[in-house]
Amino acid sequence: MAEAAMRKVDRLDIAPRFTERDAIRLNNMFRGSSTDEMLRTVIGEQMLGDIAVVSSFGAESAALLHLVASVDASVPVLFLDTGRHFPETLAYRDALVGRLGLTDFRNLQPDPDVLAARDASELRWSFDPDGCCEIRKVVPLAKGLAEFDATITGRKAFQARTRNALPRFELDTSDISGRLKVNPLADWTRADLDAYFVQHDLPVHPLVAQGYPSIGCAPCTSVVKPGEDPRAGRWRGWDKTECGIHTPVADGDPDLPVF
Repeated sequence: MAEAAMRKVDRLDIAPRFTERDAIRLNNMFRGSSTDEMLRTVIGEQMLGDIAVVSSFGAESAALLHLVASVDASVPVLFLDTGRHFPETLAYRDALVGRLGLTDFRNLQPDPDVLAARDASELRWSFDPDGCCEIRKVVPLAKGLAEFDATITGRKAFQARTRNALPRFELDTSDISGRLKVNPLADWTRADLDAYFVQHDLPVHPLVAQGYPSIGCAPCTSVVKPGEDPRAGRWRGWDKTECGIHTPVADGDPDLPVF
């Protein structure tokens, strides 16, 4: 009996990595800190465990990637190679990886067997964009993020009304793992980004000059008209604002941390 009591019992730790309270605490902790200071602390001190950047290598991606690379170029960078990107995006991706010296770039691709079974015609985007995003983005990213505790994204509040209350730190609600999302550019303006590109002589995505301020997969991305939200050209004509990797965060959202 005594021997049984002394025996160590192994338990599975199924608790989430982080909770909503952690997001609130971090938002308070870094209130007033510059983006660079926040990133140097979070990455340099490994405050959030294993962390990765999720980048679309889109219109504004160079700014975030440069900021992270300036702190630690070995931070993993994950790109969702959906098979539907503009050729210009793939060329821009390769150029930035080399230019910024990103040493742990990971190209995530959808399962070819799943594509063959669910999108053999490659036309699912035209009648089921959510389903297309699911098999080409959401599932591959979930697999790629299994080893990470937190992600860094390039989202900005000014991009769309569905992001206008975006905090720096938020809980990732895509699964029950309790992963954190870090949005270093949440409060940056268009002018801030333009100035950063000029200051660091960063290359601009070639499609920006053609009227694409937000760039995703080619079939679901269109030119944005004057006066529209920068993301108005994404899934035009559909009641869809996000691919499923992120969820809308607007004023009055009951899931938004209050701090």
